[in-house]
Amino acid sequence: MPQFLLELFSEEIPARFQKQAAEDLKRLFTDKLKEQGLAFTSAEAHVTPRRLALVVEGLPLEQPARTEEKKGPKEGAPQPAIDGFLKSAGLASLDQCELRDTPKGKVWFATTHIAGSKTAQVLSVLIDSVLREMPWKKSMNWGVGTFRWVRPLHSIVALFDGQVLAGQFDLGEKAKPIPFGKTTLGHRFLSSGAFDVKDFADYKENLRKAHVILDREERKKIILAETEKLLSGKNLKLKQDEALLEEVCGLVEYPVPLLGRIDDEFMGIPPEVLVTTMRNNQKYFASLDSSGKMSPYFVITANITTGDSGAAIIAGNQRVLRARFADAKFFWELDKATKLIERLPQLQSITFHAKLGSMADKVARMEKLAVSLDIPNAPAENVRAAARLAKCDLVSGMVGEFPELQGIMGGYYARHDGYNEAVANAVTEHYSPLGPNDTCPSAPVSVAVALADKLDTLIGFFGIDEKPTGSKDPYALRRAALGVLRLIIENGLRLDLGKILPQDTGLPAFFLDRLKVMLKEKSCRHDVIEAVFASEAPRDVVGQIARLDAVQSALATEEGHMLLALYRRAANILSAEEKKDKTTYNSNFDPALLQTQEEQDVQKALGNVLERLKSSLQDERYTETMQSLLTLRQPIDRFFEKVTVNADKPELRLNRLRLLAKIRETVHLVANFSRIEDDQPAVSKAA
Repeated sequence: MPQFLLELFSEEIPARFQKQAAEDLKRLFTDKLKEQGLAFTSAEAHVTPRRLALVVEGLPLEQPARTEEKKGPKEGAPQPAIDGFLKSAGLASLDQCELRDTPKGKVWFATTHIAGSKTAQVLSVLIDSVLREMPWKKSMNWGVGTFRWVRPLHSIVALFDGQVLAGQFDLGEKAKPIPFGKTTLGHRFLSSGAFDVKDFADYKENLRKAHVILDREERKKIILAETEKLLSGKNLKLKQDEALLEEVCGLVEYPVPLLGRIDDEFMGIPPEVLVTTMRNNQKYFASLDSSGKMSPYFVITANITTGDSGAAIIAGNQRVLRARFADAKFFWELDKATKLIERLPQLQSITFHAKLGSMADKVARMEKLAVSLDIPNAPAENVRAAARLAKCDLVSGMVGEFPELQGIMGGYYARHDGYNEAVANAVTEHYSPLGPNDTCPSAPVSVAVALADKLDTLIGFFGIDEKPTGSKDPYALRRAALGVLRLIIENGLRLDLGKILPQDTGLPAFFLDRLKVMLKEKSCRHDVIEAVFASEAPRDVVGQIARLDAVQSALATEEGHMLLALYRRAANILSAEEKKDKTTYNSNFDPALLQTQEEQDVQKALGNVLERLKSSLQDERYTETMQSLLTLRQPIDRFFEKVTVNADKPELRLNRLRLLAKIRETVHLVANFSRIEDDQPAVSKAA
């Protein structure tokens, strides 16, 4: 079946826009094809620095015929209403319409049969609308035209079934329109000129001959393969950087990795500085030696082949890098001349927030809070020193030049000043974890300072009512809360958040919401989360999660599933009778009124369970807690088989309802089972 090929050829598209642009082009075009009733078998989009391309396979030669139905006015409506309806439907009289019965009376309907247009005609129109709807984050106009595109658009290849589509694209005002054609260009420097395109296979192959690798993933594979080949000759390996690979892939149409070398005089600079300089400014890949340390070799990804095997390109890039590293070395040596702690007063000149004071004020709060957390194996003197130093590198020359190195440089300067590793590492790590993929600190001093930094931010901003709203979170408070929770959970800290978080600012509820989100992402059942946490704000998070795991595991067994069913039966009876009697039944049943063996067995089982729960809950033996709770299943089951709760005698009915209330109360000591849904399949313990 016919194929549609579109290429939009322009000046270089910024690398950060390319992948999304290809996705947007495919989405917009395929959505519009579906709207037009044009089925297709496949669609794929490609992007290089100078072109966006789309190929759609399996299109029909013309649209299928369709029928449109239009609802009109009621029978007997005024003539102007009828005339307007007929005009909109393209009909001459009501004789061409149908009068139908509806709930609102008889109404006129017009049915129009529309023949399908030629697909080629539809595609010409769609190209225009898609180009005008492309959602570029930034765009520009050029020359005398008014049309906006990410970069100046030069040509449009538009082929359907091997033929050029009729039409052109209007750039507006006095700009010359771009006609649809079949001619494109290859590599800016390595190709020999323009060439005509027949179809997608021909297009892709001729681009390759013209030194353009159309497929983005193929370019990435070439970069990785050639880079690894270069490094393996030096017994080195690539420092993995997926984000940089994505960006570099968007900078070249014909990737040619080359190996450069850092001058020995710069290898004494912290490796993070070297990597940041190469990565951010020059888009080079760093390499590691066999021990995992940074090597002096780096990889340039050129967009051209040369007769000297890239020697001039390597020399030029090394010269540029040498100048940048000289600046970095200057800052490194200059910063070390001033002790880190001596920079603390300068933080008074940096505003943390107008209502929360300076960065120096934040440091003072952090120091007090970090010590008060009393993290095990974190000596107070180390915690205090690390908290004081944590933000001091913000006023260093290096961080002024490379803001992304804050914390990292502070750690280096702390070591240089003679502080121990625990303090230096805490300064380095106190911003972590910055996200779900970031490593969470585990060293006690680092944990204390990282917690204090995030908790101070959260307490401060919630205290001045600067809370996240909807999708807006300008101070990254959700990330800070998740960071606090990760620090607590991954380090098994038994912190009472109820004592740390102000109770009147909404912060406890905010933490609870973040915790629930985190647990759901880890495949915890949402209903079990609600049952264990209910409306209670998190206090001892680690203990509560252990309880949640025990409850979820127990409910996954046949015994747990049956206990839940019996609990729900008891709770439903209670709910119905409480609603009818307009009261809430307490659990103060009278043992003397327990007439049947089944009632007495439930009483005995409850007594045994409560005795064991008292001990197991206190000692946080939650698996044992659930095992104890499961022993209630059989006596409760027999109770419902043999005993009528709503007995004829009022005193027996009341006592049995109170016995059910005791069952409810006992189960709720572990979790609020009323929040648990009954649509989860039970599995046997053996499974």
